[in-house]
Amino acid sequence: MAFQLTVNGRSTTVDVPADTPLLWAIRDVLKLKGTKYGCGIGQCGACTVHINGKATRSCLTPVSAAAKGSITTIEGLSADGTHPVQVAWLDIDVPQCGYCQAGQMMTAAALLAKTPKPTDQEITNAMNGNLCRCGTYIRIRQAVHKAAEIGTTSRLKKPTEVAGTRD
Repeated sequence: MAFQLTVNGRSTTVDVPADTPLLWAIRDVLKLKGTKYGCGIGQCGACTVHINGKATRSCLTPVSAAAKGSITTIEGLSADGTHPVQVAWLDIDVPQCGYCQAGQMMTAAALLAKTPKPTDQEITNAMNGNLCRCGTYIRIRQAVHKAAEIGTTSRLKKPTEVAGTRD
């Protein structure tokens, strides 16, 4: 069955069964590999995308349900890597293995869109369920706060500008 999807601002058609998880349409049909398969049961957060701005587990969301919304993957967060979350993640040097980071960043971006200056507790509540096997939770929290700061500035730094400032 063919479904019309809007992914990262572009309209596209995927020809898959209605119950196909959105994750597989994104990765296998659309070839956008940033969204990761983690657990397949919505418990780890690696597959998080935005549907109409809301952080959503794509492994649990059938294509038929997503066809009505605007889908954003990590590739669509910003065209040039200057989304505050992307810049903060580089500045704080969050990833170790990096596998979970796309899902972490998508959850953080959805939080900041809703709550531009989150408290530690709001970050914990929002990020709960996004698992990191490397345990970078402290740096993730720092990066969310940093992204909130960056989001209030008029000029965003490009990742290349930030990379040189790491310790």
